[in-house]
Amino acid sequence: MTRKPSDMTRSLDLTHEKRTGPQRMQRPVYVDLLPPCNHACPAGENIQGWLALAQDGKFKQAWQLLMRDNPLPAVHGRVCYHPCEDSCNRRQLDDTVSIHAVERFLGDRANERGWQVEFKAETGGKRVLVVGAGPSGLSAAYHLTRLGHRVEIREAGPVAGGMMHFGIPAYRLPRADLEADIRRIEAMGVTIVLNHKVEDLVAEKEQGGFDAVFVAVGAHLSKRIDIPARDAGRMLDAVSFLHDVEAGAVPKLGRRVAIYGGGNTAMDAARVARRLGVDEALIIYRRDREHMPAHPFEADEAIEEGVKIHWLRTIREIDQTTFTVEVMEVGEDGRPQPTGKLETLEADSLILALGQNVDTDFLQRVPGIEFKNDGTVIVDDHMMTGQPGVFAGGDMVPSERTVTVAVGHGKKAARHIDAWLRAEVYAPAPKHQLASFDKLHLWYFTDAAQRPQDHLDSRTRTGGFEEVVKGLKKKAALYEAKRCLSCGNCFECDGCYGACPERAIIKLGKGKRYRYNYDLCTGCAICFEQCPCHAIEMIPEPK
Repeated sequence: MTRKPSDMTRSLDLTHEKRTGPQRMQRPVYVDLLPPCNHACPAGENIQGWLALAQDGKFKQAWQLLMRDNPLPAVHGRVCYHPCEDSCNRRQLDDTVSIHAVERFLGDRANERGWQVEFKAETGGKRVLVVGAGPSGLSAAYHLTRLGHRVEIREAGPVAGGMMHFGIPAYRLPRADLEADIRRIEAMGVTIVLNHKVEDLVAEKEQGGFDAVFVAVGAHLSKRIDIPARDAGRMLDAVSFLHDVEAGAVPKLGRRVAIYGGGNTAMDAARVARRLGVDEALIIYRRDREHMPAHPFEADEAIEEGVKIHWLRTIREIDQTTFTVEVMEVGEDGRPQPTGKLETLEADSLILALGQNVDTDFLQRVPGIEFKNDGTVIVDDHMMTGQPGVFAGGDMVPSERTVTVAVGHGKKAARHIDAWLRAEVYAPAPKHQLASFDKLHLWYFTDAAQRPQDHLDSRTRTGGFEEVVKGLKKKAALYEAKRCLSCGNCFECDGCYGACPERAIIKLGKGKRYRYNYDLCTGCAICFEQCPCHAIEMIPEPK
């Protein structure tokens, strides 16, 4: 980002009568607004805050601030679908700040250098049981530990990480980076017990002397669908397929494999199949590309790797390796409609990627817990179930199923659990007004294109599970962080200070911002107009 001189002023017509003190009609005040990136983050990160530290080269301080809200930055910098960037005001100027890339840079730097979390735990903590070591369970355990509680996670699987480990392929999330983030949580004092499936929640809570429970079991059960089949070939579900590959039990797929579904899991299944050596991986999906649940870049990368996608197709019948599919068309309501036109495709195996359900059978016997029709658990605004002291989050509750949403649930639940254990009620601080793009005065900023991340060459990707997207180097991370517009919050550009014709603005020193001398201020609003990030409001003088 190129910054203009701090003494930038505009020409003024000072022939008008100056109105100061009681004669002034309006006065400027410094304000703090809510950046749209912060507002959009499901994990509740202070994105603008850690970007500001990063652009000053204070990487460790930036990471510590990031870690107040999110214990898995190296993971999130890779797998989060960054809704913060979808809301970034910079996209209307040139292109969004690559927030996820800077977050990944900080997370990787912390893991490389062995940084540990600096925190002072609250006193008077209790014992909390967390069921499930996926993103939501890990997040809850992390935040509860910061709040002073002793936490034990009980995980049914052989490793911590949940679907991050068994559902996200290594070419998107290298296991060393995931494991480094998890080890740091353990180093804080969290106990993780593996290969321990909780069957009787009430008994485990009582026998372990736990004061509260957070249940965060992931969606590991694949949805099924009935497809007429005279003599079906090999059929697998995507979750089990990805799990088996990660565990080293690679299934036999044949030369051609079909994947039924259009979500991110379907894209991953197809890309993994290509890495296992199949000649052809084809995705069959009943809707068009515009309405697919997968993120566009997931489909782009799959196509780059040779995956073929048959849009607007649905399987009607399977006869050994022959698939009869019906061509669909988009109706006026935007939904697919059958056309009656049939086609045939050939595949040696079929992978079903139609979504996942959560196994909540072990909660059916817990008094007070209620469920929705899809099996998810009903929780109140405090994330507590109908059983006092039993909370739930992540895939188990009705919500969007992403790593970032799950981590946000863990943090939210931790705060409510902490309050409940202390016989209090947690009330989040009220949010500031949103700093929307129309509020900004962009004279200060010049065009600065986003610094793209390098990618592994598409011709070599399918030869193994090497990470496809590369991280930013230090210089690029600094550049990217400096592209932040600091929407709604003063970053001491001196625009107001240099523009004030009455010298009514007093600098308080680096990091302390400014204050007004209202005995000199005329309320002319020049400072307001010059402030690039809308950290100044003009308010009427009280009558």
